[in-house]
Amino acid sequence: MAKSYTIIVSLLWFSDNYDNDNYHSLDCRYKMNICFSFLKMMMFVFNGVIFLGGLVLLGIGIWVKVDGDSFEKILGVASPQMLLLLHVGYLCITVGSILFIMGFLGCWGAVKENRCLLLVFFAVILVIFTAEVVCAVVVLIFSTVTSIFVEHLKNWAMKTLKEDYGRQEDLTAIWDTTMKQLKCCGFNNYADFNSSYFYQTHKKYPSLCCLSSKECQQFEIDQNKQGCLFEFEMFLNHNGKIVGGVALAVGMVEMAAMVVSLILYFHIGTKV
Repeated sequence: MAKSYTIIVSLLWFSDNYDNDNYHSLDCRYKMNICFSFLKMMMFVFNGVIFLGGLVLLGIGIWVKVDGDSFEKILGVASPQMLLLLHVGYLCITVGSILFIMGFLGCWGAVKENRCLLLVFFAVILVIFTAEVVCAVVVLIFSTVTSIFVEHLKNWAMKTLKEDYGRQEDLTAIWDTTMKQLKCCGFNNYADFNSSYFYQTHKKYPSLCCLSSKECQQFEIDQNKQGCLFEFEMFLNHNGKIVGGVALAVGMVEMAAMVVSLILYFHIGTKV
């Protein structure tokens, strides 16, 4: 009798512990499934952003290529600026296509739980992230890149201001918009107009260089107005933190996407 009682108690204890273990196992599995679903959703969001960014860059690149005639009127057919713009167009198309495909692969890999696509996505993101870091280091170390850009900008700006301002409508509109938005006059200062086509023809300065007079003469020049180069540099310095913040955010999104893709990759592997 005592032996039968002992067997019954043992069976009840085993059954109770088995149920508890089974409950905890199911609870843990349920939480893991929720976590896995959340990671899949985050992967889909990350890649959705990358996908849309690729579409935007692709659209900009195609627009630059298709609407090249408008830029030729402004910059000239064989000017260095036109060639640079065309290269930027090609770059936008290339990068946009890569981001478009990469975003699609990431979304598809997460939805279909395809380890191969997730691994390809991780590798591509890693290459792009490494390239971005290298480019950032190069720009920071080799400051001559900035000075070369400013020098090219200065040569182009001075040429268009002296030869084309008041003669070509497109370029005149660009200069007027720039001077109005930045509240500046000329590239270095108002004296840049002294030997310009506009001053030689009209014997006056652009009205944007003066406070109110339409017949803008030297004695009416607003002495508080700086050249557009100075205002442009101030604009860049002021918005540099914003650009840096955006770049940092992009880098963090890429790092998060790499981490999530690896977690999904290994989690899917344990399910196989």
